[in-house]
Amino acid sequence: MKHTRFRTRLFIILALFAFVPAIVLTLAWSGVAGVLLPQLLGSAAWEQVATSGETAIRLARERPGSTEATAALDVHEAELGQARLQGRRLGFIAGRIGPALAIVGLLLLAVLSLLASRVAGHLSRQLSRPLDELIRWTALIAKAERLPLRPEGEAKGAPEFGVLRDRMRQMADALEVGRRSTIETERLSAFRESARQVAHELKNPLTPIRFAIASLRRSAQPEQRDAVEVLATESTRIESMAKSFALFGRLPQGPTATVDLAELARETTRTTLPMEMRLHIDGDDGVLVTGQHDALQRALTNVLLNAVDATGGHGEVVVRVWSQGDESVLAVRDDGVGIAAEPLTKIWDPYVTAKTGGTGLGLAIVKQTVVAHGGRVEASSTLGAGTEIRLFFPGVQGHIDSGSEA
Repeated sequence: MKHTRFRTRLFIILALFAFVPAIVLTLAWSGVAGVLLPQLLGSAAWEQVATSGETAIRLARERPGSTEATAALDVHEAELGQARLQGRRLGFIAGRIGPALAIVGLLLLAVLSLLASRVAGHLSRQLSRPLDELIRWTALIAKAERLPLRPEGEAKGAPEFGVLRDRMRQMADALEVGRRSTIETERLSAFRESARQVAHELKNPLTPIRFAIASLRRSAQPEQRDAVEVLATESTRIESMAKSFALFGRLPQGPTATVDLAELARETTRTTLPMEMRLHIDGDDGVLVTGQHDALQRALTNVLLNAVDATGGHGEVVVRVWSQGDESVLAVRDDGVGIAAEPLTKIWDPYVTAKTGGTGLGLAIVKQTVVAHGGRVEASSTLGAGTEIRLFFPGVQGHIDSGSEA
């Protein structure tokens, strides 16, 4: 059997709370008025006065007195007649006023019922519509769909429902963030596992290939040396790819230490950027992070190598280091070709690259390293003007005194 809708049940309950007292009060009013009104009007008392007056007149006439007494009794008789007439009129009115009061009571009951139904309907709408809406929202949350963003027809209800809607929106956003984080974690875990397997499969044949190339170099004829050098170059490239897959396949491990980002930038740029490139390092010592120096250096190296590729090895790179609230920030900006908006959203994904022969793991390793240190990454770019990569880390209180260089 289908259950009655919540709004209908609520309306019936509210209506009963309004109708029952109204009906009881109306019936009580009619009954009390019918009983008390004749007493208040005094028709019985007037009848008694008229009866006693008639008796007095009758006795006075049976025992006649003076002329003045006779005249007074005549006047009294006339007044008593008027009193009896008035009493009968009041009795007549009292006999008719009861039904009139009942009719008035019924009219009042109808008015009260109408008001009660309007109030009950309003209250039921104020309660049932927001509840129905919130029930629909739970279905949307269960299906991982977005909640409405305050539409015009949103059922308002009491202020508490507005608070509940805001809380549900916050909860839905938090669940969506958690869901995406879980999906991203599972996706990256699958990527890392595949990267470990690829690295393993690439490393196994590399050692015998290198030995074979070394043997060929010793015994190769002059016309074979170009082919041997090609093999050596390609084996080196495959070895580099295997290292990239191996790095992405595992999270940074080992002891941590306090790392000065400005000093890290100076060390890494010296060994990464070509001499032809212009370099500016903007930042004082003392912007610290806690982490693994080698992993952070590899991450920064990957960012700098991307800048070199973007500028063709002849552009300008600006490295900035600063503190921002409770975060330490390291930013690398180049004046290269830039990245369009659509590809920019995917530069952190594994295996996404525009380079010929690239693995697409450079920035993926950067993000993995920064996130493993409790940080986050950002990127902005303009076609033809360059790209800026920003790495955010949890800051460390303190200061290391050492000279800065550019």
